[in-house]
Amino acid sequence: MLGRDRTPPTPFILTVIGLGAFITAMDQTVVVTALPIVMLDLKVPIAELDLVSWVITAYLLGYTVAMPLIGRLGDVYGYPRIYQMCLVIFCIGTILVAVSSSLGWMVGARVIQAIGGGATVPIGMALATTLVPKGQRGLALGIVGASAEVGSMLGPAYGGAIVELLSWRWIFWLNVPQSAVIFLALFWMPNRREIGAKMDYMGGVILVGALLVLSLALSRTGLFTFDSPYPFLLTAGGVGLVAILILVEARTLQPLLAPVLFRSWAFLASNMTQVLVGVALIIAMLTVPLMANTVMGKSPFTGALWLLRLTGIIPLGAVAGGLLVSRLGSSPLTIAGLAMVAVGMFLASGWELGVADPELTIHLLIAGFGFGLVIAPITVQALDSVSDDYRGTAASLVVVSRMMGMTLGLAALSAWGVQHFQVLTAGMEFPLPLAGEAAGLFETRAAEYSANVNAAGLELFRKFFLMASIISLVAVAPALGMKLGGKS
Repeated sequence: MLGRDRTPPTPFILTVIGLGAFITAMDQTVVVTALPIVMLDLKVPIAELDLVSWVITAYLLGYTVAMPLIGRLGDVYGYPRIYQMCLVIFCIGTILVAVSSSLGWMVGARVIQAIGGGATVPIGMALATTLVPKGQRGLALGIVGASAEVGSMLGPAYGGAIVELLSWRWIFWLNVPQSAVIFLALFWMPNRREIGAKMDYMGGVILVGALLVLSLALSRTGLFTFDSPYPFLLTAGGVGLVAILILVEARTLQPLLAPVLFRSWAFLASNMTQVLVGVALIIAMLTVPLMANTVMGKSPFTGALWLLRLTGIIPLGAVAGGLLVSRLGSSPLTIAGLAMVAVGMFLASGWELGVADPELTIHLLIAGFGFGLVIAPITVQALDSVSDDYRGTAASLVVVSRMMGMTLGLAALSAWGVQHFQVLTAGMEFPLPLAGEAAGLFETRAAEYSANVNAAGLELFRKFFLMASIISLVAVAPALGMKLGGKS
């Protein structure tokens, strides 16, 4: 074991934190392909399919809301030890999922699992900026981001393979030995604590509550369709908790959300850019397979392969961004990535029903590489804009900003998409055979109706892509502000 102040080699550090980010990010999506088997095993009727989605949603909520609190714990008590604590929590949750006997049990266990898993990305980023030489920090952050992206991308395939070979419960049992390896490896990293730093537990509890309520509010389509008061009541509750948090933090000596985090325009601009990136990303990720499987008439497998063209290159873009950020600067590189996303999505907004390679692949690769390219520079700028004793907190807020953006984008897309499709198909009546009508004439009318519906769907999906392109261009404004101000 290394001495207290001796730093292990950079490849060792990056391997450990990259593996941690990979495993816990994979658990966000690993159950997607296993859900039918889970429903059968836990005797969940098909009528409760909407409740089953909470197996995924619970993990995303726990993963998001716990991040700032855990990030600050790392700032105060040392990143390696807090990372180990969270791995223990992750393993407890994953074991409880593996032995689930009911859907409610499984959902609750997924929250516990996510609270531990949510530490890996921000704590890993903080470790990278603390232990890795300054000239290699961009690459380190790119590798952490790429590992998380690869984990999310491979989750469904990994889960499907485990279900075929063993059972869905082994998806979670296998997390335990993997986590144990990371846990032991962290003993080789120096646990450097900030002298005099203290934890604001009251602020942490209130912030977790505020993020939970706001996340639930942003995930409701009623926030955009105005057909239910609940999203607005949740939003009001979340805003109220934020107001209470501000009052509490103003009287706290070392608050969780210290003013130092918000004095720097560069830090605020980084988070605003990240929110918009999250919105554009979820729009792109949902539109590609939906378009393939509906108006294009492709199989679900083909839709997944189309999406892989977009998501598969994101990790490569993340590593490239990490390599280039020290040479080009955070703001210019982020703008370049956003421009690539805007171009790729704009080209996709011109797709016809018969779109094929090479244009399909080229357009998605351009956008996907752009999404990856912005990961490292946004994070580098955010972490460089705050003091060293708040790096874990800052890293967690950057990740939360992206998750909030994706949540908001998903709700907006669902609400606007359904409403706009109804507008596009208004006046179209499903053809019914008329008395005495020739069979050929009815088939012609049915084919015309189907073509009109497909045309309406195609126009809708084109607008989705165009929306993602516009949002990426809007994100250029805060990205320009990332170069203003410095470390507070």
